[in-house]
Amino acid sequence: MKKLFIAFLISLLAINNVLTGCGKKTSTESEVSESAPVEKITLLNTKSEVATQMETLASKYTQETGITVEVMGVDAGADVQAMIKGYYLSDQMPDIISCEASGFSNWEGLLVDLSDQNWVSRTDAEFVDSKYGTLGFPFTTEAIGLAYNADILSKCGVDPSSITGPASMRSAFEKIDAKKDELGLRAVIGYFTEAENLGWSAGNHIFGAYIDSGLDRSDTTYIDLLNDGGKLDESRFMDYAAMIGLFNEYSDPDLKTTGEYADQVKNFASGKYAFITQGSWIGASMTGDNASEYASAGNFKVGMIPYAFQDGMDTILTSAPSWWAIPKEGQVEAAKAFLEWCSESSAQKILVEEAGFVSPFTDCTFVASDPFASVISEYISSGKTSNWHWMDMPSGLGQRGLSFAFQKYASGELDAKGFMEEIKSIATKWYETL
Repeated sequence: MKKLFIAFLISLLAINNVLTGCGKKTSTESEVSESAPVEKITLLNTKSEVATQMETLASKYTQETGITVEVMGVDAGADVQAMIKGYYLSDQMPDIISCEASGFSNWEGLLVDLSDQNWVSRTDAEFVDSKYGTLGFPFTTEAIGLAYNADILSKCGVDPSSITGPASMRSAFEKIDAKKDELGLRAVIGYFTEAENLGWSAGNHIFGAYIDSGLDRSDTTYIDLLNDGGKLDESRFMDYAAMIGLFNEYSDPDLKTTGEYADQVKNFASGKYAFITQGSWIGASMTGDNASEYASAGNFKVGMIPYAFQDGMDTILTSAPSWWAIPKEGQVEAAKAFLEWCSESSAQKILVEEAGFVSPFTDCTFVASDPFASVISEYISSGKTSNWHWMDMPSGLGQRGLSFAFQKYASGELDAKGFMEEIKSIATKWYETL
C-alpha cells in the first residue's frame, strides 16, 4: 500500500506539472541549482522540546560556513509523516527530513544513500535499509536495559557488574529483598505489565530483550524467526521467560498488573525500587516532572545492566528513536555537508550539552547531564550494544498483542511454558492477518 501511495504521489505531481507548468524542477533546472552556490538549506525538527537548541545549532553552522539553516518546527503530537507528505505534494520538501524506523518505507527510492559518508564509520546507530543502503543519520540514541539505583545496590552489598546471568541476577534480587523493609522499599523491581495503556513497554521494549540481548548489532536471527509467521526459539525463550518470572516474583504486588507509567517512574525516582524496567528516557522525567522526588531520594546515581537471561549476555539495547534523512530532490551535497558537521565537535557540543542528547558517535567526548547519559556513552564506546530489532515487528504486534501475554503471566494466569505458548499463539494469529 505504501508503494502504491508513493506511486500515486508521483503520478499526481506529473499531472500537476502538465496542467500548471509549475511542478518539480526539470533536470536542467536541478543541475543549475545544484551547481550554483548554496545559501540556505532547510531542516525539519520533530523534537519541539529542543526547538531553541536547534536554532542555536543552525546559527553556529551559519557562523562557521556562511550557509543559513532554516529550522522548520513540528508541534508535539503532530503526524510527522503526513506533514512531510504535504510538503512533498506542494513541492516544498525540506532538504533534511526526520523519520522513525517505520517512516522510511513511505519514501522508498526517494532518499539519498549515505553509506559513503565519513560519519558512518563512527556510529552503530545509523538507519540501514537492506535495499537502499544507509538512509538515516542518528542525532541521539536511547537505551533499553535493567536500570538500577546504585545507592540501594551498594547498601545491599550488590555489585552490579557481578550480575552476568540468571543465577547472579536472582542472588542480587534476594539480597535486596532481604533488606527491603529496612530500606523502605515498595519492591525490588518496578516491573509493570498493564497492557491497555502501558503495552508498549512489555510488548515492545522488554520483548525486544528476547530478540536482541547478547547479539551483534547486525544479527537478525530471532526477529527473522519471529517474522517467519510468529516462530520462537523455544530454548532461548524459556530462558527469557525465567527472567520475566523473576520480575513477576519481586515486582510491586499492588501495581505490577495495573500500574501506570507515571507511577512506575515516580516510585523509582523516589527510591522505592532498586530496579526498573524502563529505558534511558526516564532520566528526563527524573530531572523534570519528578525532580522533587528524585532530590528527596538524594539524586542517587543510576546505572543499567543487560537483561542477562543467559550467562555472558553483556549488551544493552540501543538505537536512535528517529533519524535525519536527505530527499534526492533537495540540495543533496549541502545537506550531506551539514550532517557531517553535525557529527563533529562543535555541533556535538550543542546537541549533547545543550539539547541533552546522548551522542551515538563513538568519538564524542561530550556527556549530557541526563542521569543515564554517561552510562549509555560507556556502553557505546566499549561496543557493548545490541540493536532494536523489535522495531521490525509488524505494527502493533508488541503493544496491542504480545503485551497481554505479559500481563497474564504477571497475574499468575500463565506459567512460564504457558507464557511462551501464549506469545506464539498471539504472534501466529497476527501474522496470519497480514
